Amino acid sequence: QVQLVESGGGLVQPGGSLRLSCAASGSIFSISVMAWYRQAPEKKRELVATISSVGSTNYPDSVNGRFTISRDNAKNTVYLQMNSLKPEDTAVYYCSADVRTYRTTTYYPYWGQGTQVTVSA
Repeated sequence: QVQLVESGGGLVQPGGSLRLSCAASGSIFSISVMAWYRQAPEKKRELVATISSVGSTNYPDSVNGRFTISRDNAKNTVYLQMNSLKPEDTAVYYCSADVRTYRTTTYYPYWGQGTQVTVSA
């Protein structure tokens, strides 16, 4: 089995910064794409950032230039540095990872439990 555990959420004022972490553990052979999503109340889950196994990144326009995704392959961990936060960034943030375990030959998506980020004065 594979577990993803997020940390680093909290309350921050507009213009502030937060750094989220997500550590994957379990019977992991390799991880391909890792990503962050978010879901605000009564809204659909949206993609925030992706990073490939070799470090290629993608962001939607809503966070481009403010958020930075990175990963430590040795630790099976993905990070999200969030700067210049806005009230509209308030949401539950989820990490995901496409994981191949020692028992499979294909990659399957796994999700963390989510961490709350609240941007408010």
